[in-house]
Amino acid sequence: MNTNPIPLNRPWIEHLFAPYVGQIGDDYLGYRNHVYRTVTYAMHFLGESSDAERTIETAMVYHDIGLWSDRKLAYLEPSESLCLADNAKNGWGLDPELLRGIIHWHHKITPYRGQHPEIIEACRKADWIDATKGWFRKGMPRNVITSVEAAFPNHGFHKSLMRLARDIGGSTIVGGFQVAAGILKW
Repeated sequence: MNTNPIPLNRPWIEHLFAPYVGQIGDDYLGYRNHVYRTVTYAMHFLGESSDAERTIETAMVYHDIGLWSDRKLAYLEPSESLCLADNAKNGWGLDPELLRGIIHWHHKITPYRGQHPEIIEACRKADWIDATKGWFRKGMPRNVITSVEAAFPNHGFHKSLMRLARDIGGSTIVGGFQVAAGILKW
């Protein structure tokens, strides 16, 4: 990571989360920090400067939100729909295809090669890093991961994902299978 400090407050992210804090409930702080970590990693991959920063922040706020808004383990489409509806309703003027692409492909197993590859790939790699707690580093230096995790503690995020898989899917095993079947892309 460059020598710039990690941005600890992103006002646009806070603004976007405001209407959903109650719906996300006790999982809010964990999900919020997951979003901050993924945005930080994505921006690192993009050299800390991107005209798409606001789009990335927006997509990452919404990328998993369907777990809470729709209580669905196949949450990509509900997350995309909610993001695109809010973008249109609130007049944010963000590229809907880029928003959709970031959300739709963030669990892609293989590298993304379609439209907007640099941005979508940065977000995809960022989410894989955080979802695996740095086990898959995707080229990110370990010291950067350590610094980002220290800045934005987990607050039970990964445990909440397991709980939601169990609660929504009926059991951790069945729910885990439903998650994998519903969100992983090749």
